[in-house]
Amino acid sequence: MNPKQATNGWAEQKPTALLVLADGTVLEGHGLGATGAEVGEVCFNTAMTGYQEVLTDPSYAGQIITFTFPHIGNVGVNDEDIETVNMAAAHGARGVVLQADITEPSNYRASRHLDAWLKARGIVGLAGIDTRALTARIREKGMPNSVIAHSPDGKFDLGALKKQAREWPGLDGMDLVPSVTTAQRYSWDETPWEWGKGYGREENPEYNVICIDYGIKRNILRLLAANKCKVTVVPATTSAEDILGMKPDGVFLSNGPGDPAATGKYAVPVIQKLIDSGTPTFGICLGHQMLGLAIGAKTLKMHQGHHGANHPVKDKTTGKVEITSMNHGFAVDRDTLPADAEETHVSLFDGSNAGIALKSKPAFSVQYHPEASPGPRDSRYLFERFVGLMKQHKRA
Repeated sequence: MNPKQATNGWAEQKPTALLVLADGTVLEGHGLGATGAEVGEVCFNTAMTGYQEVLTDPSYAGQIITFTFPHIGNVGVNDEDIETVNMAAAHGARGVVLQADITEPSNYRASRHLDAWLKARGIVGLAGIDTRALTARIREKGMPNSVIAHSPDGKFDLGALKKQAREWPGLDGMDLVPSVTTAQRYSWDETPWEWGKGYGREENPEYNVICIDYGIKRNILRLLAANKCKVTVVPATTSAEDILGMKPDGVFLSNGPGDPAATGKYAVPVIQKLIDSGTPTFGICLGHQMLGLAIGAKTLKMHQGHHGANHPVKDKTTGKVEITSMNHGFAVDRDTLPADAEETHVSLFDGSNAGIALKSKPAFSVQYHPEASPGPRDSRYLFERFVGLMKQHKRA
């Protein structure tokens, strides 16, 4: 950065990165990661760890993440903690906003500095602003459309950036699944990471599961494999006939980005046929919203969304409270659920719907991420619940 002499005699740093909000507000900082400009919706994430997993979650496509925890990057990055299946492409967040500078990595698993990793993945970063103030603004006014820009020489066309932020249509009505779904079918057998062992392989699967990829996370696939599932991932536009032709014991509806109503235009008819077939079905996040739309419910845009690894959820079927990982800006409107649907989970932060199950078909879903990564493991029982449905279905 090039210093400039202030009128009071102090040397001030020239900003090399900007966050320009749609209302014209400009936040100045210094740049990190890739250069250039990216437009997206700004959300805040409250997770204290797992920034690499967060930044590579395909559900964050179209979004710029500001972390409320001030120290991000201090354990570096590695080649294992990546959640997008396509490791070569930046299928996660478009930008990142930090409070403190990134320090040198201090962790035995680190293989790279976060700044170099951001450059390699094409993620624009900004540091040096009051992220708590930005978070408070989002809480009050909602998630703003914004442009994050990084120019090492500090030269910006501010008028053009304001215009870009102002004219971006936002996530409401936007289908982002085509940008993150797989282009072709593939198999998966990797199981979760273990201390001293790394990732394993499932060699004796018992259940044939077809995963519809709306932007799936790797740890979901790992936990399915760990529960004796032979996993096949298919593109988001795969027909119900093709899926049923693969003789699945169960179908999984994945997480993903964007407006569920927009994705539902082609996904809902497929899911309705799968439900009608009686095939056990399990959905997470966007998959939860897709299931809701398929049974006739509606979705709505949230004011600030839920993004973090410490969200309390009550399982109404057991009465237990679990701490969960969440990442969504849309929710199923419980008031529109049909009589055949039961609300199984509820957020204890704001009372919004966090899970549903059908009474007449073996189908259920949750709004949060039981696979975590990052986050607690309280909700992994849901994968066992899915296996239980498949076991009953096979017996029948």
